[in-house]
Amino acid sequence: MLEGKIALVTGASRGIGRAIAITLANDKATVIVNYQGSKEKAEEVVNEIKENGGSAISYQCNISDFEACKTMISDIEKQFGHIDILVNNAGITRDNLILKMSEEDFDNVIATNLKGSFNCIKHVSKNMLKQRSGRIINMSSVVGVTGNAGQANYSASKAGIIGMTKSLAREFASRGITVNAIAPGFIETEMTDVLSDNVKEQILSGIPLKRMGKVMDIAHTVAFLASENAGYITGQTIGVDGGMGM
Repeated sequence: MLEGKIALVTGASRGIGRAIAITLANDKATVIVNYQGSKEKAEEVVNEIKENGGSAISYQCNISDFEACKTMISDIEKQFGHIDILVNNAGITRDNLILKMSEEDFDNVIATNLKGSFNCIKHVSKNMLKQRSGRIINMSSVVGVTGNAGQANYSASKAGIIGMTKSLAREFASRGITVNAIAPGFIETEMTDVLSDNVKEQILSGIPLKRMGKVMDIAHTVAFLASENAGYITGQTIGVDGGMGM
């Protein structure tokens, strides 16, 4: 259980982030539901958590903005005293073949997915180091391990997260802070719902377990890494991908 723990989940208004926020709250953590533009959906997550007896607030912040992240972390620490768990889940895609990919689309994906994670870790780490404890969980992707045509920007951002996770795990280990990454495969979300049946069949053919994952597959893995049971695990990238990354 995570009673007394304060958890910040970025990009938590829908999809995987929503499932993570609700799962951590069900484990008795107080959850900050970060969002960028979907205030209504973020409030729906907060309300669902409260209806189930949990504790949560929403907080709007564009995590690609360094100073905005600094303000967000400061505000949370002023209100709750500390942050124990950081889940860097927020991410975007701007897929295209490299010959057609714009500089803006490359920069925006790196700014949100990779630098956004850096921004949050940078500002949350100061107090985590002081309290000599903390859990940092970064969302990578199977394509950060395998690569994928048409996703050079996204794959680069997610591979960068793996490298950053390993480096920070080494930096923070002596202070009792663990840093791990999760690399989801294809997970059933709003993003995959719009795919054609042909595309879904092609995807499934590359998954040894022959099915897409559920958001709860990721949420349960986050909850484990956030718990005391995972206290001796750090610097790892856990593939939750049905075997795709093998």
